[in-house]
Amino acid sequence: MTTRRHLHLEAHGVAVVLEFDGDRLPSVLHWGGVLGPLSTDDLEALSVALSRQTPPGTFDAAWQVSLSPQEGDGFTGRPGMQLRRRGVLHHPRWRVGEVVSGEWDITVVADDAASGLRLRIGLAIEAGGVVWVDQRLELPEGAEPVEIGWLEATLPVPAGADALLTFDGRWTREKRPVALDLPPGSTVRQSRRGRPGHDAPVAAIVSRGAARWGEGEVWGVHAAWSSDVTMRTDRLTDAAPLIGAGELLQPGEIVLGGGEHFAAARVAFVYSADGLDGFAARVHTWMRARPQHPRAPRPLVLNTWEAVYFDQSPERLAALADRAAEIGVERFVLDDGWFQGRRDDSTSLGDWVVDAAVWPDGLGPLAARVHARGMQFGLWFEPEMVSLDSDLARAHPDWLLHEPGHLDHPEALSWRQQYVLDLAHPGAFAHVRDRMDALIGELGIDFIKWDHNRDLVESVHEGRPGGYAQMTAVYRLIRDLKHRHPLLEIESCSSGGARTDLGMLEVCDRVWASDSNDPIERQDIQRWTGLLLPPELVGAHVGPTDAHSSGRRTTLSYRLATSLMGSAGFEWDLLSCDADEVAVLARFAALYKELRPIVHTGRVHHPVLRDPAWRATAYVAGEEAVVIVATVASLEDARAERLRIPGLDDDRRYRVRVRREIGDAAYGWVAPEWFTAGAIVLPGAVLRGIGLQLPTLWPAQAFVLHLQAE
Repeated sequence: MTTRRHLHLEAHGVAVVLEFDGDRLPSVLHWGGVLGPLSTDDLEALSVALSRQTPPGTFDAAWQVSLSPQEGDGFTGRPGMQLRRRGVLHHPRWRVGEVVSGEWDITVVADDAASGLRLRIGLAIEAGGVVWVDQRLELPEGAEPVEIGWLEATLPVPAGADALLTFDGRWTREKRPVALDLPPGSTVRQSRRGRPGHDAPVAAIVSRGAARWGEGEVWGVHAAWSSDVTMRTDRLTDAAPLIGAGELLQPGEIVLGGGEHFAAARVAFVYSADGLDGFAARVHTWMRARPQHPRAPRPLVLNTWEAVYFDQSPERLAALADRAAEIGVERFVLDDGWFQGRRDDSTSLGDWVVDAAVWPDGLGPLAARVHARGMQFGLWFEPEMVSLDSDLARAHPDWLLHEPGHLDHPEALSWRQQYVLDLAHPGAFAHVRDRMDALIGELGIDFIKWDHNRDLVESVHEGRPGGYAQMTAVYRLIRDLKHRHPLLEIESCSSGGARTDLGMLEVCDRVWASDSNDPIERQDIQRWTGLLLPPELVGAHVGPTDAHSSGRRTTLSYRLATSLMGSAGFEWDLLSCDADEVAVLARFAALYKELRPIVHTGRVHHPVLRDPAWRATAYVAGEEAVVIVATVASLEDARAERLRIPGLDDDRRYRVRVRREIGDAAYGWVAPEWFTAGAIVLPGAVLRGIGLQLPTLWPAQAFVLHLQAE
């Protein structure tokens, strides 16, 4: 007689089927598209349909692997966890004692008799169809210590999935897609920088054939953790392929004592039958359903870094604030250089005292001026870092997150002339929190640009690797400040886009996608950042004519169109703009405010265009849509392609307008009548199925389309 029983979870267009066999951890028979109502007999038949062999025949191998695959199950890939007792590898034998299930979620509790460990695994289908897996290990009082090497979440994917998409990159060129054949065996991609890094894998996405934007099945995984991460795939010959992720822990970093527990980072699994656009739509839906998701319109920002760098003066910045307000800026952010002795990047991190030599009256007058002009006031901090040339480091050298003696080594790495402050140390935590708390209250700070400009090297906290303790302290510090100041918003910046994961977005309200304001680079940086983050959370600023990160010169209209694709702003000395430019910027500000309800709430689509020089992004919300069309190189064909716009209602008619407030795109010998006239009315079915003839744009040109249903 069979001991199997099954649980079928189905919600938001996603289904998971679990099989329990005796008291072992459940295995996953299906994760993917919906199956519809299934009876008990149907589920038993599904199990038979997927079975490996008729009893009493056996294989010494896993076939359907459990929620936490183990070597003792016959799984020859990377185990779901690795544990040590008394310095020796420990193989747990999990026995399920409790199962609590709801309509869309389940919690499984299992015990290992030898160690006393208790494992809790939660699986839930949440908004958008994102499947979240939570894991927790608990050790009872009096038990021997257990070291956790790793605790990773995994789910199976179909054996026919043969392609893998991950990411890498560098500073100012983050989120470069890397497409590979799904490799055989057990493989990992890891980040070992104390932050995900500019070269972070971001996610592991598998598909049948190369992943496409608007069609095809994809299965992906992302760890909501802002420090070192492992992304894994297991493609074995005798088991279901797996994808998974979790924190990357250093040896000896997490050792549970009796009465202690360890909660692994949440891991998101995303299935889509509509390609990468469907993947992004699921995550965006989940993000937007969170109670802390920003609801107010995302303000137009001016950040002062590229306007003044370290050369701050009250008079110049007051004039810059006035110019910003005239143009229509809604948030003014004072960047690095405001605190004592900070004339370059070699000093003063950690002190967070306003420089009286530069600001003799403090920052109060500037903050008051910004608020009086109807703008929010923001300030830059780098709370996790410290300069050796600082009062803090001189008073508390023991607060540095480094191996003792590290600073005395002749080859010690400072990385941008700065070091890391051990925020897991109670004194360091209180120092930074109290300094920031006081300034937020005194100045009425509305927004913090929270920077993190270096990798962590040989991090040590209380004699152990300190990366995990540091990251949890950072989360706690941000939560503490936001609890004290409920209206405060915080942007995650890490030398640009080196920390843009969903873990950081649990506590922050925006990310700075890249230190590059080169709009050609930004087209792809923002596109791929958008795989996880909806556009309202992605800072996208207009830089000067010559990009500081690449030296490339681009037109103003191109830079403005690219900025419209996210949470827009300026990284530019607006006082250097002539009257014509100021007028264009004011029109851009008004256009951004008009279109942001569409861009910041709509579903994002990427129309298919064959020529790799094209970039097209559509935002569809209700009866309106915005489409931004750009080129990043010269076109291959003299006669350009047609733009087919997905996501429209076939039965509605749409008025399509070219919004020329930001200036005209330059083009060559093909200029269709609809484009030069600036407007046309067509049914949604025509716009979706046939499309619009595109003009032959020159390289690095862009235009904005606004569609309204009639």
